[in-house]
Amino acid sequence: MTVQAIVEKYQFEPLDLQQNYGENMLLFIGWDHHTLFCSAHAFVVSPKQSLQALIDGQIQAGFEQHPDFKHIDWSKVEFRLNRKLLQADFSKSLEDLGFDHKSLLRFVTPDLTGYQGTHV
Repeated sequence: MTVQAIVEKYQFEPLDLQQNYGENMLLFIGWDHHTLFCSAHAFVVSPKQSLQALIDGQIQAGFEQHPDFKHIDWSKVEFRLNRKLLQADFSKSLEDLGFDHKSLLRFVTPDLTGYQGTHV
């Protein structure tokens, strides 16, 4: 659907520019096939933190409400970073793994199919 602004010159500086986050960055994270979460969550993260710290901190806080979360075997999780398969090294920093401002991290848990197998 096309959107047309109601003012002639609709221009502005976006508020989510990297410079507005200091040493941190904005990261979007989604759990595929678990539609209890209808879209990726937005988190402010440090590029210096490890992937394991991201899982233990922001990912757990954002997704632990789902009954499947406690059953995740992180060694089997398939990660995609900006649509490319990510070879997860849980000890490496996010920046070393290629994360940058406004990256999208999606993860798939092959053995978990959502609430009662419904992908919810």
